[in-house]
Order: sequence, then structure tokens, then C-alpha cells
Amino acid sequence: MATLRERMADFGFESNIDYGYHLRCVLSQPTGQVPALNVEGDSGRRKTAFASALASALDYPQRVYHDFTQQNEPPPKVIPPPSKDEDGREEPPIPAFERVMSDACAFSEGEKTILILDQLQAADFREHIRIYEFLTTAEWQFRDATFSANPHNLLVLLISEESLYHSLQKASFSAWVPKASVGESDYEPVDFGLGPEADDVMEHLGALFRELGVQPTPSEFRKLLNDIQHNIRTPDQLTHSIYGWTEGIDRTLLLADRVQQRIHDLMPIIEEYVGIEHVELRSL
Repeated sequence: MATLRERMADFGFESNIDYGYHLRCVLSQPTGQVPALNVEGDSGRRKTAFASALASALDYPQRVYHDFTQQNEPPPKVIPPPSKDEDGREEPPIPAFERVMSDACAFSEGEKTILILDQLQAADFREHIRIYEFLTTAEWQFRDATFSANPHNLLVLLISEESLYHSLQKASFSAWVPKASVGESDYEPVDFGLGPEADDVMEHLGALFRELGVQPTPSEFRKLLNDIQHNIRTPDQLTHSIYGWTEGIDRTLLLADRVQQRIHDLMPIIEEYVGIEHVELRSL
């Protein structure tokens, strides 16, 4: 059976970290609260990609998403007539955030539901407090209505570019999503169907990526190996392929003299591996 990491890769988020452990910690707490995962990490939309891939990998039937930075709400497919209170006064339309929260509660009553609250740094501080109260009580209050969620069916993902409200953070399990691929060990030739003839290249590539502070994901490394076998013939080309395929590379560090020296030192090893013959052109 595929791991969570492998399933998430199928939906566009590849990482050397398997977040299955994080998810088990979130879902196994016997508190009765709504389980929540605080998706932290470097700035950028990689955290959003993580949340989207996680929702798809879990195959929850219901997925609800809200972005607090989205100013203009999409027009509804069906425009309902204005609602009126018991005195005949027109009530203001329901804000998108309130609609999302009530939908998530309703869906969770009967089906597994994932609720993604993105860009929380743009939300009013009072909304952080309301979300915290929702996680602890499984009830959402809006105007005179109360919506109840089923904590056994609902998973909430919180994404912010800034620190969450303290109590809200304490009510959720934090997972770090780095902008660069990370890992603790080098790849082996057998990981890519290669024999011992690739040992030297793999060893030196591992040292190079340790110098860069990243480890490519399996698909990134496979693409780089393909370039080594078919395209790379100069240090500049190797530099371009490393930057071109590996997410999170620090380009300034990649172009630093000490890293470029490693790349130059690696070229004879690559040439020997792929069997490149040097041909000197002489003028006639």
C-alpha cells in the first residue's frame, strides 16, 4: 500500500518527509476537540500545495477551502432572493467565511470533511479567537444560529504566513513544510535502478547537495540523472540542471566559488560514467 508521502506526490506535492506520523498524532488525540493541523513553513504557496495534496491523498468526500486574502467572492451560480427577518427587513448576505464554516459543519455530520483555512495572517484577530473556540467546542456561532460539527469526521488545516494566535496554535498540531527538499541520507544507485557503476557519481552528487543544504526528491533526482546521461556536458549545464529541477535551491549559493569548484570537480566523474570521449579539434 502506498504511503501518504507517495499518495501526496501523485497529487502534485513531493517531499522527502512522510507526514503520515503528523497526521496520526492529529487524529488520535482523545480530547473530543476538532482535530487541526497548523501548517507552518517558509513563506510562499508551498504550504497551500501541501494542504491541497493532503486533502486529495486522504480522499475525503468533502473539501472546503477559504483564503482570507481573496477580496472578491466568486459570484454564486444561483442568486437567491434577498432574505428577510421576521419584521420584513432585508438581512445582509452571508460572508464567504461564515458560509464556509457552516458548510464544513454540515458536511461533517455525514461525511469525512477537510476544511482548509488559508492565509490566516490576513484574518482579523477576533476570527482567530472564534476558530479556537470552534476547535474546542465543535460549534460555530453566526448571528443567532449555531452550527455543530462532528469532530470524528472533520479535519481542519490552518495556514498562515505569521504566527497564529497563541491559544489557536496550542489547540493544533504543528507541521513544518520547508520550501526546499530536505532529507537525512543520500540516495543509492539501486534506488533508481542503476548498478555499482553509478556509485561514484551518486556519492559526489550527495556531497554537492549537502553543500547546498537540500536533498532533491526522488523525481527531481531522477530528472537530474537523465540530464547527466543525455544532456550535461559542461559545468554550466550541470549548474542549470541542478537549479532547473531542484525546488528550493539557493541560486546565490549555487553560483558561489566553492560550490562551482565542486561542480567542476564532478565533471570528469560524470564523463567517465557516461563514457564521453574527448575530441580535440585541430585547425587545418
